[in-house]
Amino acid sequence: MKSYKDLDIYNLAFDYALEVHKMSLLLPKFELYEMGSQIRRSSKSIKDNIVEGYGRRKYKQDFVKFLIYAHASLLECLSQLHMIQNIYTDVPVSDLIEKYDLLGGKIYSFITYVENNWKT
Repeated sequence: MKSYKDLDIYNLAFDYALEVHKMSLLLPKFELYEMGSQIRRSSKSIKDNIVEGYGRRKYKQDFVKFLIYAHASLLECLSQLHMIQNIYTDVPVSDLIEKYDLLGGKIYSFITYVENNWKT
């Protein structure tokens, strides 16, 4: 692994953050700076925490800590998606919810892998 870009979880998080950004622009104007801003920040935080953790990969506990932060940001993003799904039924979020559920499992599995197998 030469770069964080080689991590599947990073690439998925990056792609999903782009999808969330585009979806958030479909919200009503008054939500662009409320719920729209919050979900954009939480979705981008997932990929950013993966990158920051990778940057500290020499220190396994730091790597794990930032992967846990990424997972926490993912849960925040999911919470926002569920809120949007319930308030704005015309905004398509079901696919994003499914994708983030799968990504959450992959991040959790990677955390376990790093905890048990990562050599510093």
